[in-house]
Amino acid sequence: MDISYPTMGLTSCIIWFLYASVCGSWPLSDSEPVMYGEVQSPQYPQPYPPNLQEQWDLSVPEGYQIQLTFTHLDIEASAGCYYDSLTVLYNDKLLGKFCGNKDSADGHHPGNQPILSPGNKLTLIFQSDENNPERHQNVGFSVHYQAIDMDECSAPQSGVGSGPLCSQICLNTLGSYLCSCHHGYELRSDQRTCVLSCGGGIFDEPEGHLFSPGYPNAPPHAVSCQYIISVESGLTVSLNFTDNFHIESVDTQDGPNCFHHWLQVTVADREPVKLCGGKSPGLIATNSNTVKLDYHLDDQGLSKGWSLDYSTQRVKCPLPDNVAKGKVTPKLDEYFFRDYISVRCDQGYKLMMEGQEIESFSAMCLSNGQWHLPLPECHIIDCGKPEALLNGGVTFLSGFKNQYRSVVQYHCNEPFYSLLGGANVSFTCEADRKWRSINNVITSPTCIPVCGRPTKHISAYQRIIGGNEAPEDTIPWQVLLNEGGQRGGGFVIADRWIMTAAHVVKHPGGHEGNENLKIYMGLTDVTTLNSPLRVSSIHVHPDYNNLQGTDYNNDIALIKLQDSITFSSSVMPVCLPAEGAAYDTGTLGTVSGFGVTKVGSTQKITNKLQYVRLPVVDQEICRNSINSAKISRDGVPDLTSNMFCAGIPDGTKDSCQGDSGGPFTFSENGRFWVAGIVSWGIECGLSETYGVYTKVSNYLDWINKIMQEN
Repeated sequence: MDISYPTMGLTSCIIWFLYASVCGSWPLSDSEPVMYGEVQSPQYPQPYPPNLQEQWDLSVPEGYQIQLTFTHLDIEASAGCYYDSLTVLYNDKLLGKFCGNKDSADGHHPGNQPILSPGNKLTLIFQSDENNPERHQNVGFSVHYQAIDMDECSAPQSGVGSGPLCSQICLNTLGSYLCSCHHGYELRSDQRTCVLSCGGGIFDEPEGHLFSPGYPNAPPHAVSCQYIISVESGLTVSLNFTDNFHIESVDTQDGPNCFHHWLQVTVADREPVKLCGGKSPGLIATNSNTVKLDYHLDDQGLSKGWSLDYSTQRVKCPLPDNVAKGKVTPKLDEYFFRDYISVRCDQGYKLMMEGQEIESFSAMCLSNGQWHLPLPECHIIDCGKPEALLNGGVTFLSGFKNQYRSVVQYHCNEPFYSLLGGANVSFTCEADRKWRSINNVITSPTCIPVCGRPTKHISAYQRIIGGNEAPEDTIPWQVLLNEGGQRGGGFVIADRWIMTAAHVVKHPGGHEGNENLKIYMGLTDVTTLNSPLRVSSIHVHPDYNNLQGTDYNNDIALIKLQDSITFSSSVMPVCLPAEGAAYDTGTLGTVSGFGVTKVGSTQKITNKLQYVRLPVVDQEICRNSINSAKISRDGVPDLTSNMFCAGIPDGTKDSCQGDSGGPFTFSENGRFWVAGIVSWGIECGLSETYGVYTKVSNYLDWINKIMQEN
């Protein structure tokens, strides 16, 4: 015999009429209840044997029915299924007896319709007799079963006078059912019947519907009910009674009075109000988030009750004031609980609260109808003091205390400095709190030194050898160098740079150093020496090589000062030559220094700054003069293209010892530029000899490189 099924509550008794009688059982699984399975005739899908009877007892959990669905049935057909058959029973009640197949004329075939048991049990009995002429053709049956939820609420009740399962509301559940009651009633302990009640409880949703017990009918007994509507803080409750309102009242001379029946409305901090009569109160705005309703009826009289819808509105906050130089957003006609406002200041103004600046401001309407923060103020911004200008100053053109839209103008300390770019620049205090020029052309002004324009000019020019003294402030770039008692000259070219001759700071066979070098400037009299300036570094031209004192090619050096110079009438830089500057023969230049001068036939060191004007000498004439001197003298240096000569043939005007390193300048339209550096010569003021000067224009690239890199 072939039986296929899952583990379930199935008991099978098998009787073999010819051989034996056997009864067996299969236990239920302890893990989960059986909800479906399959039953087949013995040896299915092979023909079933004769002389057998087999029974299957199917069961599913309480609250379910069993549904049978045949996938195949082929049993010997006979009238009334007398010989072979499959019988389906529920509690010994016959649900069907089947045999034959779909095409047989005799028998009773279940067809394609499922069979549904009234309860959670079914019994299947299959039997065959000993004669089966079609035993090799009738294969028996195969049927599926499954648990189907029973709708107890719609099922007819058994027993006379038993009544419905639930007195009011029946809720079908999976495998069972639940009873419930209408509003105003509660379920009794039998879990089936309902009794009038008014345990209203607390209503905390933002809207809802309430009505009295039994409404719109009068309750059968006295009622004392309480309903509390309590919504979140920040909301207010409104009660809207329907037109169908009836609470018994007593007519008096003063009108209806609520002596025995009433609905009392209580709001915090207010006197309670009793409602009764036959007219609806309509809409009541409580302006509170908590409302208590007490409904009272005695056991006499007739009150049909009331019904209402309640709703909530947000608490309103006052309109915010205007903020001077600011804007409150959003701009609304009304503001309610949880609404936000923000304040933004006009351009050029900043948010201030309690004396402190804040980045942003927003305030929320609170549940008490107040804004959680007071409004801020908008104060005009300021850019702070304009950046100080080295060697210059600033003038206010308009505005007040560096405030927004104030305008300032920078200027340099003239005539010693001028603005880079040449034009005065105005700066405005902008909304980003920065001073900006028009179109941001200049972000920071710079004062650059004015070069080569002394505040006083020499009216008459004399010679150094036996020459005249330079008036104060006429040669303000002149520098006096002193190293171990030896004098030398130099001149200012920038606020931290001095130019001189290389041989002044680097002696034959020695090295340049700044330990003993003293630099003085801003004076015309050595007897009034001021404090020397400190030297940071000395830069001799790398190609200067004068070990024997006979080679003055590349005789140029730069001295960097530790501190910057502030220029004035007595101290001013001289201009550097332009690219391709002309050194035309006969052009007069001015040479100055604190070197040797003549008094009669005597030469002596002068304490006064001397000057003389000398013409540029033709290079070939100068070279011939030097070559002539070489015939009678030893160690005369060569004249190179990095040098030029100046002087007069009679030798009455010349530079001399102590003037070395000093400037030889040309003047154009009142502006002086340095053409040469006093370098060497054959004695001082000797006839047919000339002074030799380092040609500064040949060294512009080197000068700029040293100054930029240091």
